[in-house]
Amino acid sequence: MSIIRLLIVDDHTLFRQGVRTLISAENDMEVAGEAADAAEAVALVPQLEPDVVLMDIGMPGLSSFDAARQIRKEGPESRVIFLSMYDDEDYVAECVEIGAAGYVLKDCPADQLLTAIREVSRGGNFLSPRLLARLVEGFRMTGRGPERQRLGGLTKREREILKMLAEGRSVKEIAAGFDLSVKTVEAHKFNLMRKLDIHNKAQLVQYAIQKKIIRLHEPAFI
Repeated sequence: MSIIRLLIVDDHTLFRQGVRTLISAENDMEVAGEAADAAEAVALVPQLEPDVVLMDIGMPGLSSFDAARQIRKEGPESRVIFLSMYDDEDYVAECVEIGAAGYVLKDCPADQLLTAIREVSRGGNFLSPRLLARLVEGFRMTGRGPERQRLGGLTKREREILKMLAEGRSVKEIAAGFDLSVKTVEAHKFNLMRKLDIHNKAQLVQYAIQKKIIRLHEPAFI
């Protein structure tokens, strides 16, 4: 019997331990390793060569989306399942775009997560039934699939600057952090606000919270 090797990626130790306990009870699965953030996951994938990477979608630091892109490039045999508290169609659209194999809600029954792991390890894809039902209903009501989400239209740098602006960093601080000129950061800021149809700092912070770019417990100064 082939054993499915997993890498668990989440910034909450208790959650990782809970998933590890669940996996350890299955004869066809084993936990190859754990990572506390997306950057650590990217570093571990070439070493561990997991079949499936279970990765939280909203961790601090390197974006989970960017990590998934790197994993697909550097370890194409490792397939990514995103774990999320959010039944957000924006995130699903982004997952599809970057080639993730699954999207599982964290409040799902344990057997649903196990089903997702087995399906993805066989080369299939898995979407939590609740999200799938919403997407199907949206298609039925509108006669078309979900619209291209605005967040997906930002470049990696624009997303980084959006997050830092929403956290209360000044343009000068961002420029120093990225070793860019203030003029360049101002240009990125203008472009991302134009793309998102956002016109002031309060709207930017509101958008960042709504899209889970920043968490409510993180500082967000208007």
